[in-house]
Amino acid sequence: MIDAQLKELRSAKSADDVIRILGGSGSGDAHFAGSGGDGTVRASLFAAGWDLRWEEAHYFWVMKAPDGSMITYVEGDIYRGDKRS
Repeated sequence: MIDAQLKELRSAKSADDVIRILGGSGSGDAHFAGSGGDGTVRASLFAAGWDLRWEEAHYFWVMKAPDGSMITYVEGDIYRGDKRS
């Protein structure tokens, strides 16, 4: 399931796409359940044309989609928008 999600994320063009692909669970709008050895959400989104806007650590970052929407990634939880503060 993780590999299928990572593959589908490579075509995600919006925050809504990411949330739909990963689904709800955890405290965010979506959650990535992958761990060591799996690919990363960030690498898949880079492949889809997303830009890294900000990063504090490999587990806390913000990316911008081709359509201009953004997500914040915090330890596997995905939040719609830039939630740095």
